[in-house]
Amino acid sequence: MTSAHVLRAVSGAAILAGLGLPVLLGLGHGLAAAFGHFPAIGAHGPGLQPWRDLMAMPGIGRAAALALWTGLAATGLSLVLALGLVAWVQGRDRLRALRLLLAPLLAAPHAAIAIGLAFVLAPSGWIARALAPLAGWDRPPDIATTGDPLGLALILGLVAKELPFLVLVLAGALTQIPVRAHMAAGRSLGYGRAAVWLWLLLPQLWPLIRLPVLVVLAFSVSVVDMALILGPSAPPTLPVMIARLNADPDLQVLLPASAGGVLQLGLLLCAFAALWALARAAGATGRALLRRGARLQGADRALALPVLASAGTALAAVLALAGLLAWSVAFSWRWPDLFPAELTLRHWQATGRWGDTALASGLIALAATGLALVAAVAWLESADRLGRPAADRWLTALIHVPLLLPQLSFLTGLSGLMIRAPLPPLAAVIWGHWLFVFPYLMIALKGPWTALDPRLGRSAAALGAGPWRRLWRVKLPVLLAPLATAAAVGFAVSIAQYLPTLFLGGGRVETLTTEAVALASGSDRRVAAVHAVLQALLPWGVFLAALAVPAVLHRNRRGLGGAA
Repeated sequence: MTSAHVLRAVSGAAILAGLGLPVLLGLGHGLAAAFGHFPAIGAHGPGLQPWRDLMAMPGIGRAAALALWTGLAATGLSLVLALGLVAWVQGRDRLRALRLLLAPLLAAPHAAIAIGLAFVLAPSGWIARALAPLAGWDRPPDIATTGDPLGLALILGLVAKELPFLVLVLAGALTQIPVRAHMAAGRSLGYGRAAVWLWLLLPQLWPLIRLPVLVVLAFSVSVVDMALILGPSAPPTLPVMIARLNADPDLQVLLPASAGGVLQLGLLLCAFAALWALARAAGATGRALLRRGARLQGADRALALPVLASAGTALAAVLALAGLLAWSVAFSWRWPDLFPAELTLRHWQATGRWGDTALASGLIALAATGLALVAAVAWLESADRLGRPAADRWLTALIHVPLLLPQLSFLTGLSGLMIRAPLPPLAAVIWGHWLFVFPYLMIALKGPWTALDPRLGRSAAALGAGPWRRLWRVKLPVLLAPLATAAAVGFAVSIAQYLPTLFLGGGRVETLTTEAVALASGSDRRVAAVHAVLQALLPWGVFLAALAVPAVLHRNRRGLGGAA
């Protein structure tokens, strides 16, 4: 057996054992517990009592409907805004600038954006303070601007995070089709920009972006941290209700919690079915209008609506981050002042409150990202050496499974398995983060890796370099920028993980995300803001390093051409 086969076998086994098998075990254990079989707590089923207990909980039906409504609404709105924004920008040499502007919002963790939006939207937030002189409010208004019964604040928060991601996905997909040629052909036949996008470009783009849209939908329907901060509370969404059941000290409650995880999976399948039906209906409607010769020349003006809405959403996200920073240094901020009257750094100086948590978050993220980067490079390199990159189709399907499943559906089962597992809490949390870091890192790295000019390796081989030397001296240096970017993406994903830390750590591992979410409902906004700012600063710092390190190391290679 050659070294390439060994590398392939070892990396494949690590991916199967570390990702595929745990997800299957988690799903299987959760399904068994949902029907009363949980030997660790003395339940040997089978039975329907867990489902009866779950359905007897007050508000369970409305909680499920809220999760489905907010997830579908946020995903649909994000997709429409992203399509309208990219359609308006495309062809005007602004797409690259738009991607750079949205990158900081993409890197900011979900919980940080949610906490900041809560500061902006709250009855005593910036919007209410700006309107107070006009409305004559001498105290914060009694309006449910966050935690509203329809989940509108949660939808806004989800759109603020999903819009940058979908814009970047669309920008990448546009490079795979001849956009300029289609646009020129459509315009020559009298179709407007909006019509060309609807009739020509969108049918080609949909197969390319369908999987990322499904990932966004899966996250939106099953989100917990943002729903805890911005979502309704009486009742909460179904994922929040299930997460609270898992946190109950009574182990018997794990049975209805497992049933809730299975219900969450069924809810997501309903959301996928709804998206499929909407896509089919939209396609049939579009084809019918196209046959009638609808050129929609006046629809170009309608593109201003998604552009303005996207700008408003981005502005809300920017205000959210600015609000975090303001509250973190505020000493006195009385109603209805727009800005703090007095500033202080005492909450930043109290490193005993956040220093250990920030260090733990950074170390967990570095460990999970490092392990994921090694696994990804080993797998991709082994595929190159064996000359069969198409053989990793099974991995392509496997790595998307954690992203397409509700985290609760298998983390509930894994947390039950952890009761008797000898794995230390910190190691379990690192592994739980790796489950989600590795898929995102592979998605970010696979394209640049497969696009690398194979002649570089052949030239090195002709000069006598072996496979390992070609990897260390040719491939990795040339791919330094994509490797750094993928690592930064993985680091940001790890920092944002909430449920894996909570469930697999058993509440004994504190990270900035778990602390920020816990503090968001507390009385001291300043402490919560410090944790949320740190939660955003860590990924931003790593992204800046990912841009700076390749530029510094390759500063003498500019103008020489090549991938470097």
